[in-house]
Amino acid sequence: MSIVIRRDAGLYGYERALGRAGFAAAAGADEAGRGACAGPLVAGACILGGRAIPGLDDSKKLTAAARERVYEAIVSRAVAWSVVRVEPAECDALGMHVANLEALRRAVFRLPVEPDFVLTDGFPVDGFGRPSLAMWKGDAVAASVAAASVLAKVTRDRIMQAYHAEYPEYRFDIHKGYCTRLHQDALDGLGPCPVHRLKWDNVARTVRLEQL
Repeated sequence: MSIVIRRDAGLYGYERALGRAGFAAAAGADEAGRGACAGPLVAGACILGGRAIPGLDDSKKLTAAARERVYEAIVSRAVAWSVVRVEPAECDALGMHVANLEALRRAVFRLPVEPDFVLTDGFPVDGFGRPSLAMWKGDAVAASVAAASVLAKVTRDRIMQAYHAEYPEYRFDIHKGYCTRLHQDALDGLGPCPVHRLKWDNVARTVRLEQL
């Protein structure tokens, strides 16, 4: 089956084309936190079912306040949505690429409505048991993937804010666990805390220094 998307179809173009092809319950899936060295990997999945979300865009293009507003619109308007988290220890055990694939699968399988097609951002994901399509910059060109990216990003930011209250010296409220200079300075001075991913080189180095 051939699905044609016009260049000017807009953010909802993929979902409209899939609907015309008989895939009314197209789900988008995306993750947040793959590049962080602390905190969980979070994946979101969403079926919009033709419902428009005001202000929806790639989560990276939205301010924190705008993401919160879009998040609330998604959870109230979407046909189905889900969010899952993969904890740091499991990320270490699986490796980040495998953890990423597993997180996306779990998010899709947790949807309360079974999708008939899955769109993912970036790279192919097998094991969905239904047709799927990996899209370059999917969170910028497909509405359901953009919605999944907002779900994942807002959820993860809230988690890291909570971790800031528990481990304030690491300033998770600012860098959200990503490898910034502020974060590295705290790691070098304090060593890792229980929410760090110990297999990351910059974290493992601080563990070795502690052992000397």
